[in-house]
Amino acid sequence: MLGFFAALLSGALMSIQGVFNTEVTKQTSLWVSAGWVQLSAFAVCVLAWFFTGRESVSALWQVENKYTLLGGVIGAFITITVIRSMGSLGPARAAMLIVISQLIVAYVIELMGMFGTEKQPFEWRKVLGMAVAIAGIVIFKWEK
Repeated sequence: MLGFFAALLSGALMSIQGVFNTEVTKQTSLWVSAGWVQLSAFAVCVLAWFFTGRESVSALWQVENKYTLLGGVIGAFITITVIRSMGSLGPARAAMLIVISQLIVAYVIELMGMFGTEKQPFEWRKVLGMAVAIAGIVIFKWEK
């Protein structure tokens, strides 16, 4: 149940952050805004690290699949693409497309067993669920 609420909170925070970042971008620039997001996130992580245990940072160099250390780089591109999409599509449309993209890519990752995930069998009901979500976007975007 905790995972369910964490996912709901994550989605809500991502939408709010996207709106905030888009507004900062309008008043500064894309790279200034994205840089601020990453820098402020780093500061929060450092503070949390100081107060919650101080595990060894050198453990990062022991990570087996080094490509997984690119999460921060990907995070920078996520910030930039969320800002751009929300600025041009609006928060609701952008969030819906982002979620659909996440669903499709996550399902492909599961199907292929990529990046160390457990390979899952193909299920038509999951594809149907994604099709319903895509239909929802079409209906939401539909203009008279």
